[in-house]
Amino acid sequence: METTPVKLYSLNYKETKTYMFALLFIAGNIALPQICHLAPGGGLTWLPIYFFTLIAAYKYGIRVGLLTAILSPLMNHVLFGMPPVDLLPVILAKSSLLAGAAAYSAHRFDKISLPVIAGVVLTYQVAGTLVEWAIVKDLFVAVQDFRIGIPGILIQIFGGYAVLKAIAKL
Repeated sequence: METTPVKLYSLNYKETKTYMFALLFIAGNIALPQICHLAPGGGLTWLPIYFFTLIAAYKYGIRVGLLTAILSPLMNHVLFGMPPVDLLPVILAKSSLLAGAAAYSAHRFDKISLPVIAGVVLTYQVAGTLVEWAIVKDLFVAVQDFRIGIPGILIQIFGGYAVLKAIAKL
């Protein structure tokens, strides 16, 4: 299995770079959902709010990842009303789980590989499904990412891998 060495960072909250990178990834997490929402059901199918959180946390660490994970859904809601307020707790939980899983895996494995990225995405999806089930009390709703969002999950895995490989040496 091919792996790519990666230059990883663990920026802290005292560094200006932390906030600059977070703003860059938040902008991506604002723009991508707007593009996906042009198609009916685009958000539910493509799961765009999570894409740049994966990249941010994997490449730049938990702090940039959490800033991106938390501020992206909140800013999208304030600017566009999406996600709806009743879905914010679920999306914030899933985004935070993704940031944690991505930052941990990058630190633990210190490389980019398709199995690791797939493991990150599947970990946050499974844990996020359990959290969503606990919040909404409806298993059918909680598993919707696995019912409807398979294209988005695949984009996160393969697209995330491709982007991380492309920026590996930065």
